[in-house]
Parts: sequence; structure tokens; C-alpha cells
Amino acid sequence: MSVADTIRRKLTERFAPARLEVEDQSHLHIGHEGARPGGETHFAVTIAAAAFIGQSRVARQRLVYEALADELATRVHALSLTTLAPGEDTL
Repeated sequence: MSVADTIRRKLTERFAPARLEVEDQSHLHIGHEGARPGGETHFAVTIAAAAFIGQSRVARQRLVYEALADELATRVHALSLTTLAPGEDTL
């Protein structure tokens, strides 16, 4: 299973998101710190979930980091997050 698939599975299981986008951006970081041959090191995630209602941006990000702790400790070097409550815009 790819790292992107693992991220998708874990976030879906944890948050049952109304919206989830996982983009592998590793190709944009070739030659940078943390980049590895084969990629799967740099990701952008947009997630909208009811669990984020009433939570600050930092609290929402902490919840995602907790869900992905194993990946962040091993394969994932960088994770860009957009965390939304359902109905919020991506502004």
C-alpha cells in the first residue's frame, strides 16, 4: 500500500471526512532535504470533518498529526495541511 493510500485510510477511519484530498508533492522536492528516491515523502492534505467543528486551526492540525504519527516518524518528511469543518471554505 502506498503512503498516500495509508494516509487516506487512516484519516478516513479516524475522521469520516466529508472531503479528503491527499496529494503526493514529492516530485516538487527532488534534491531537497528529506526527499528519497521513489518519492512519497512530501504530501498536501485537505480534509473537512465534523471533528474539527469548534476547534482552532492548531488543534485540528494536532488531531491529524496524531492520526498520522507513525507515518510522520518514518516515511513522511513534510505534510501541508488544510483542515476545515464541513461548510467552511478553503480561504
